[in-house]
Amino acid sequence: MSASMSGNVVSARGLRKGYKNKLALNGTDFDIPVGRIVGLIGPNGAGKTTALKAILGLIPFDGELKVLGKDPRTQRDELMNDVCFIADVAVLPRWMKVKEAIEFVAGVHPRFDEAKCKRFLEGTQLKPDLRVREMSKGMIVQLHLALVMAIDAKLLVLDEPTLGLDILYRKQFYQRLLEDYFDEEKTILVTTHQVEEIEHILTDVMFIRDGRIVLNAPMDEVGERYTEVLVNADKLDAARGLKPIDERALPFGKTVMLFDSTLFDGADAGQLAQLGETRNPGLADLFVATMKGTYA
Repeated sequence: MSASMSGNVVSARGLRKGYKNKLALNGTDFDIPVGRIVGLIGPNGAGKTTALKAILGLIPFDGELKVLGKDPRTQRDELMNDVCFIADVAVLPRWMKVKEAIEFVAGVHPRFDEAKCKRFLEGTQLKPDLRVREMSKGMIVQLHLALVMAIDAKLLVLDEPTLGLDILYRKQFYQRLLEDYFDEEKTILVTTHQVEEIEHILTDVMFIRDGRIVLNAPMDEVGERYTEVLVNADKLDAARGLKPIDERALPFGKTVMLFDSTLFDGADAGQLAQLGETRNPGLADLFVATMKGTYA
């Protein structure tokens, strides 16, 4: 492993994966350091799922990829001892009871913590003798999450992990992820379309578009780099002169513009404040602007 790829849980250089006439990953480069919660965000078809499958050793690919120092193509069995994966579709046998599912995972994975799994299930309707066929979709997802999160893995990969859960359980899931699972020795990689719900837990964000990473930064750097301005009507021309990366109209003649401090010519926070009210953009708004633009 080269020096540039050391010290990271995941390091990718020049990842390429094609399907028929489309490159799902197109020379993709990125690093994921240890002890971070990283959001991989992109539209459908951008390459998110393909990147996750490469990391998990589920598909062949070209380029260089190390996950916990191992090559997923040749060392997958060894790698999966330290990796957990929650897919967007939880498939469990319909005849299985909750207690049987817990017993099964306890028997096959040496790092499964049965007591932790049961803590995750507290406050839910998932009683020990309840069978999968008697559960709602949301309850099945809850059971699947509890089983996987109770495994002491170095890397947890979450692909739309709260699909099927109502907003209350989604919030509880992410809260428990922080309180009961995450620590400085663990790393979490999560994809979701519900950007607003994970924004507060992320330490880093990666935007992917057309198989390439177009933004990769810690969340605090994102806050420093981007500024949203509610521009006064009489300042529109001056604001446009600073080349905002996105602009959208609001009711009552208001306009919101998004600025990237690495792009506008000599403007600083003081200049932007003269245009109107300034604030940090939400991650969802930044994502939409990034997907529309070609600047990143």
